[in-house]
Amino acid sequence: MIKILIVDDEKPICDLIDMNLSAAGYSCTAVQDGLAAIDAVENNTFDLVLLDIMLPGADGYDVMDYIKPYKVPVIFISAKHEVRDRVKGLKLGADDYLIKPFDVTELLARVEAVLRRYNKAEKKLTVGEIEIDIEARRVTRSGNPVPLTSKEFDLLMLFAENINVALFRENLYEKVWDDEYYANSRTLDLHVQRLRKKLGWEKNLVAVYKVGYRLEISSANSKNRAACN
Repeated sequence: MIKILIVDDEKPICDLIDMNLSAAGYSCTAVQDGLAAIDAVENNTFDLVLLDIMLPGADGYDVMDYIKPYKVPVIFISAKHEVRDRVKGLKLGADDYLIKPFDVTELLARVEAVLRRYNKAEKKLTVGEIEIDIEARRVTRSGNPVPLTSKEFDLLMLFAENINVALFRENLYEKVWDDEYYANSRTLDLHVQRLRKKLGWEKNLVAVYKVGYRLEISSANSKNRAACN
């Protein structure tokens, strides 16, 4: 199982990140100060660290410098938005820098990108009776192949990586079709309807009023990525 350390002095932010990453199948540990982060890295093995900068005990820059020998990937997540702050973080060896406030879908995408860079991203994902082979772009339902178009597969991945999270239709459209969303477009809705039918998600893939769609899956019916390999 992929293990992620979340370091932020604001517990609500830790809880938000933990909730969404856990729903996506990651194992998370959260601490609220820099010295605790150093202790956690020294005593455990993590695949990724999400690191705030303004921390009690030791700031994020000091933590980054201290844990560098452990060669664990780091994404800075900070309200410090000046270019010099981002440059400093990246020069210290961070793999990415995300500015608060952030969109959860962007955070998940950046986490996945860094993990892929280090060959840590899992190759398969299971959601209920649906198994997704990410590399081969193949999908099965209870062991039976489910033919999906390229756009249907991309849309499925967004939902599978954001279980129980409401996704805005504008973001879904822009990420899958790489184009600006128009209010009168039915393209997204038609693809969602086809996914519901093909995957048996008529009751799971629900419309969220004035927002978009949400894939509702109970934790008992969602396996983490590591269990698929």
